[in-house]
Amino acid sequence: MGPLVEVITRQTGLPSAIAGILTTLPLIAFGVVSPISPSLVRKFGMERSLFLGLVILTIGTLLRSWGSVFGLMIGMFLVGSGAAIENVLLPSLVKRDFPSQIGLVTGLYSSVMNVFAALASGISVPLSLVARLGWRGSLASWAVLSLLAMAVWLPQLQRRHGMGMHRPTGAWRSAVAWQITFFMGLQSLLFYVNVAWLPTLLHDRGMSLGLSGWMVSLMQFVSLPSTFVMPIIAVRRKNQQGLVGIISLLFALGYLGLLLPGTRLAWLWITLIGVAGGASISLALAFFGLRSHHHEQAAELSGMAQSVGYLLAAIGPISIGLIHHATKTWSLPLLALLVTVGLMLVSGLGAGRNVYVQSRSPIP
Repeated sequence: MGPLVEVITRQTGLPSAIAGILTTLPLIAFGVVSPISPSLVRKFGMERSLFLGLVILTIGTLLRSWGSVFGLMIGMFLVGSGAAIENVLLPSLVKRDFPSQIGLVTGLYSSVMNVFAALASGISVPLSLVARLGWRGSLASWAVLSLLAMAVWLPQLQRRHGMGMHRPTGAWRSAVAWQITFFMGLQSLLFYVNVAWLPTLLHDRGMSLGLSGWMVSLMQFVSLPSTFVMPIIAVRRKNQQGLVGIISLLFALGYLGLLLPGTRLAWLWITLIGVAGGASISLALAFFGLRSHHHEQAAELSGMAQSVGYLLAAIGPISIGLIHHATKTWSLPLLALLVTVGLMLVSGLGAGRNVYVQSRSPIP
């Protein structure tokens, strides 16, 4: 949706405020749907719940191409809802089916998500020009992928693994669960701010609009190796506090570099931010399995962290935009991002401790 917002706004006459809401609705859906996703598994089983998420995602993808304001808004909310179910339950599935390979499997699926996200951002506009599909055809065409995923997942529906008789596992009352939640939310906030505002920042510094857009693509593509490798490294360490420190340092160096005048070394600062961003999201996802006793707890922790985390992330682009609008410079917004990195470091050091959720004892 992001790259097509300008075209949609121009062709439909949508006010810019409504257009801004459209891109925020999936994050709101994440906040609303994530906490209830584990209860779906208790009722329908893991496999059917994941399939339901794909169905909702497909309906939302088709509905948002309808063209009316109502269709766009409901469709975007459904897209976010379906994606929220998948995002919350996949770490639990990994914990259940691949308990000895959490790092490898988490690295694989998070890397694949990043690859397709980067590709989708790059080809949405060109796709709208192919065979005169327009923005409606471009948006609707992504239903092909969700339908393909449904077809691939169909054989799994013969299995029905529920959540058992476990009651809620108390993650909402656990200190380490809240530390994971804030780490998840703050690294997500940084990502959405980067996607929303880095092109504008670089353009204001004198970089061409086209090249500044490619810098965001660079950020996403350089994140792929660290996205894959970080969970594999994380599971081999007694604790992950040192990894959190490295991630925070890379973020800080990147934002400090962007405080310098000019754009000659922008590629370096964007690369540091991209590597840190890829490592941080996959480490956050790995925490769901590493800090939980069983897959039921992993699901509850994932739902909690992604609910609060994405609601927190949703305020990032708006807040940075308001600060920039008020100050007319990028210095204060970048300093605000450095403060955010500091808060992420504090929460990450807590999340990286060698303890389970609801347990003070070391992990064996």
